[in-house]
Amino acid sequence: MTSTEHSESVSASADFGLLSPQWVGSAVAEATSDSAVLTAMVDVEVALVRAYETLGIAPAGMSVIVRAVADTAPFDLADIALRARSGGNPVIPLVKDLRAAVAAANADAASWVHRGATSQDILDTALMLVASRSIALILADAEACVHALAGLADHHRRSIMAARTLTQHGVPTTFGLKAAGWLGGVSEARKRLASTQFPVQWGGAGGTQASFEMLGGAGTGARLSDAIAATIGLASPPMPWQTQRAPVTRVGDALATLLDALGTVSSDVLVLARPEIAELSEPSSPGRGGSSAMPQKQNPILSVLIQSAARKAPGLAAELHRSANAVDERPDGAWHVEWQSLRELLRLAGGATAIAAELLAGLVVHPDAMLRNLRSSGPLIVAERLMLEFGPVVGSARMQELVSQTAADPGSDLAGALRAEPALEGVSNATIEEALYPIAYLGDAELLIDRALAAAVLEVQS
Repeated sequence: MTSTEHSESVSASADFGLLSPQWVGSAVAEATSDSAVLTAMVDVEVALVRAYETLGIAPAGMSVIVRAVADTAPFDLADIALRARSGGNPVIPLVKDLRAAVAAANADAASWVHRGATSQDILDTALMLVASRSIALILADAEACVHALAGLADHHRRSIMAARTLTQHGVPTTFGLKAAGWLGGVSEARKRLASTQFPVQWGGAGGTQASFEMLGGAGTGARLSDAIAATIGLASPPMPWQTQRAPVTRVGDALATLLDALGTVSSDVLVLARPEIAELSEPSSPGRGGSSAMPQKQNPILSVLIQSAARKAPGLAAELHRSANAVDERPDGAWHVEWQSLRELLRLAGGATAIAAELLAGLVVHPDAMLRNLRSSGPLIVAERLMLEFGPVVGSARMQELVSQTAADPGSDLAGALRAEPALEGVSNATIEEALYPIAYLGDAELLIDRALAAAVLEVQS
């Protein structure tokens, strides 16, 4: 098979996201594409040449030449991907092609391409750049989620519903408080993601930065790291992190935490959108949520896709932690595992957050169904209050018996049983009726909503 045939074969087997509806077509899918990764690697290579100029080591104008050539060079992604197998990473064939292209324009400039650097310097830094660019997109969608959730929490602060514990009706609550709980999780995850740093990784062949000292004297490696970071907008760490992989695992953990929070939202929506519950509905759109065999269905596909992304994220984050158990100054395989795991986490978080922003902006709430379902439990929905308020008077065992009788026979009259209870003879009918009224047992729901709203506003403004 010729080189051209190999390239065509790689192109034909490219991943277009056919089995990844969670992120296909999203902004982050484009920001993490092979083309975007190659662009980031080239950006780092150009930043290195510019850093040499900034430090007065390379002649002025070299980076301009490299940038101009890189912007017009016809890099063959499929061919670079195929040739990456020979050295185990895509930097090696990219540098060869970039140098050749620059040399055709200016031999002196070509001599500064990749000078003193090693493949890990370029690829680690490029992936941090890809992560930074992708997370900027994710944060924008996460902020949209926060605003939508704040609106739901405020608008539905008095929309009463049953709080479900272990799948069963527990006590009365409001949909506003449920939305406030979602808000707390998403806003905290967004805050964590927003505070994540993306450092340059710059150590040379073995982490000593000796190659850079040869070119510019002691401390040149650290100064180059600072200059590169300033050029491409990344953080400059105090030292290289070749086998100290916390920068990668921190990004992965922050993304997984956001997906955890969105997964909780989707789990609730999937349950509450069941026809027999019908308390929520996803926003409708022509052709979305249909079935190939059952045309009557309107599947909650937005929540399904968010849920699938959330379920996959913990394994990917764990994979990053397993890879962090690295050896030597460049690990033998663990480093290579990170690349796809990190990219898939970025894609899942990017896709799920964009989907969640759409879901929450158009989520349809059905307060009447919430009230109907709550009423199906009758007075048992306030059993906790009855135990607390009347249990000390009639005795916990007797109160438990009265509640249990009602649970066993839904047609029984708990209010009448309470009025007939001798120990409650001095309690007015009005007091008993109020104790059975669900909306009178919402505790600090509105206060908690206000606190969640205030915290979310501060988080977004910061």
